[in-house]
Amino acid sequence: MNWTLNQKSTLPLYQQIMLLIEEKVKAGELSPGTRLPSERKLAETLGVNRSTVIRSLEELAVQGLLIRKTGSGTYVNPDKWGLQTKPVINWGSPLIEEPRGTHSPYEQAAQALQESQKTKVIDLSKGILPPDLLPELHSPDLSWKELVDQEKEQATSHTGISSLKQSVQTFLQETYQMEVPLDEIMITSGTQNALFLISQGLLKPGDAVGIEAPSYFYSLRLFQAAGLRIVPIPMDAEGMTVKGLQEASLKHPLKMIFLNPVFQNPTGLVMSTRRKQEILDYCLMKRIPVVEDDAYSGLSFDESLDTRPLKMIDQNQQVIYLGTLSKLAGRHLRIGWMIGPQPVLENLADIRVQIDSDLSFLPQFMADHFLRTEINSYQKQVRTILKKRARRLEAWLKELYGEHIAFQEALGGFHLYCRFPDKSAEEVDTLLSELLDKHVIVAPGERFGDQSHGFRLSFVNFRTSDYLLTRDIKSS
Repeated sequence: MNWTLNQKSTLPLYQQIMLLIEEKVKAGELSPGTRLPSERKLAETLGVNRSTVIRSLEELAVQGLLIRKTGSGTYVNPDKWGLQTKPVINWGSPLIEEPRGTHSPYEQAAQALQESQKTKVIDLSKGILPPDLLPELHSPDLSWKELVDQEKEQATSHTGISSLKQSVQTFLQETYQMEVPLDEIMITSGTQNALFLISQGLLKPGDAVGIEAPSYFYSLRLFQAAGLRIVPIPMDAEGMTVKGLQEASLKHPLKMIFLNPVFQNPTGLVMSTRRKQEILDYCLMKRIPVVEDDAYSGLSFDESLDTRPLKMIDQNQQVIYLGTLSKLAGRHLRIGWMIGPQPVLENLADIRVQIDSDLSFLPQFMADHFLRTEINSYQKQVRTILKKRARRLEAWLKELYGEHIAFQEALGGFHLYCRFPDKSAEEVDTLLSELLDKHVIVAPGERFGDQSHGFRLSFVNFRTSDYLLTRDIKSS
């Protein structure tokens, strides 16, 4: 590996060394868990004093990029919990792809299988609504001129067209009995758009934010792009623990926490009513704002289950609530909503106008019609199908692995999270590789920051034909 400093740089030597190491990590030359050369060796190679090398390594350890182990050496952090990065929005650092060399061997093998296209692949790694469950979207018979006229009439606010906000208001009232003023609703182009606006408008580089562990938030590169430090907060059967939140807030000045409390991704857990109140009470005392991502609460398999949003019990404007249609209507209808204090929403809307202009009217118009006329019957139909797919997947896993596999029966949403409690990490890797050999792809827990060898299966993509096809897979 080439260790050479930029001779033309005017930065202090220790900063040049820091940049050199950061670049090698981003390029994949130094992969997670890799041991760096010794301090003495680096100093000799770079032609600097050992004290300069030590300062560089210590600074990167404080940021979380490196881990220093007394008597063992310096290693690249194997995960990104606690990692403080500089904002990486630049021409050479795309947000939609992982840097080369950072995919695990399993992910590389799964990608190769998908690209081969030589056989049927049962991909349970992606929580995306499959084509056979997509609704047949309809729209009123209006001419293009009428659409334009309606756009001019209704687009009076950068927070979205008024008719769609009214439909969202009605949907929330009918579904959750949640009363929301119109001026506290902002239309977005989906959850990721909302999270981007929050990370850019309400946070700054170096801020610490708490997320559930494990969590799909862990895999979002937009947090890295904003230079945020993500802090893991453990969960139990009732959701994020208050004790974990307390400990995290004592170690880090948390600026915000991000929650997915209902059918949590990836675990499928539902936060208890008691825990919701405890989390809100503690965050109010510590003045920590909460962002609630509610993508799945409308997909419950049991009507008696309490899937009411955290936002419903928010009496102090602590919570920004995010909803979306993409889990119900597919990614082609990228429309969501953000609910929060009016001044905050107006600020975020102004930021969006500056960087992305206003939302297009046509998808808002389609979403408005879907919410008004189709969502209730369609949502009921999808819940029935998802429950059948979840039970088939659970039955197949029990047939295949018996008592060796552990999971909680799916209560709703898209995902089932599994573990092999009596297996080592190497044995779990072998079992997942064997599934891959049978053309079944799952999402390893490392993607969500889980180091306990769990994995997620998205039953939303487990069709009847897939169940019949997998019945002949026997545990080795």
